[in-house]
Amino acid sequence: MTKHFDDELGELKIRLLYMSGLVEEMINYSIKTLVERKAELTKEVFKREEEVNTLQVEIDDRCLKLIALYQPAATDLRFIASAMKINSELERMGDQAVNIADAGKELLKNPPLKKLIDIPYAAGLVKDMVRNSLDAFVKGNLALARQVLEHDSKVDEVKDQIFRELLFFMLSDRKTINVSLQLILVARHLERIADHATNIAEDVIFIVSGKDVRHHIQDLDSTAL
Repeated sequence: MTKHFDDELGELKIRLLYMSGLVEEMINYSIKTLVERKAELTKEVFKREEEVNTLQVEIDDRCLKLIALYQPAATDLRFIASAMKINSELERMGDQAVNIADAGKELLKNPPLKKLIDIPYAAGLVKDMVRNSLDAFVKGNLALARQVLEHDSKVDEVKDQIFRELLFFMLSDRKTINVSLQLILVARHLERIADHATNIAEDVIFIVSGKDVRHHIQDLDSTAL
């Protein structure tokens, strides 16, 4: 029974990693819509959203069956409970990617305000956070979890920079207000995806080290990693 349970846990990890890969692709296509100004790319986002939603139901079902059939305790139970929470975080990340795609469709109705630099940079950081947070969970890797938390601060800084620049555009020319507001929303959606990835990383740190680092990452001594 133990071997079968371990195999089921392994499959659960695989499904979560696959789901995180879909979310990364959704982020990528939603940002490419803006950068390449190709509305048809949003179809790829919505296609993956359907699969992410289906996976969320499947993974929750897997977790509940594992608990009911094997009645795991201690570490295994914490892992399964965390998997269910992470499943929800990933689904919400997908929703934010859809929001970016929707904003992209609105933005393409207007000429570009400027060449996009900071938003693609932030999206790259966010995709790394999604990937590393799941890798950290599956491998119990504290160093990767710590890296996710550090990147969250970088995403916040880029979002603030984007806001300041777009505020300047809006104050200089009222015609830029609509486009600027849509781009601010895109930056905000990216920040929210980063927040979800951070939640996963914080859970990993708590599960592996017993440290609760919510709201005070500075209290986590890097030498303990």
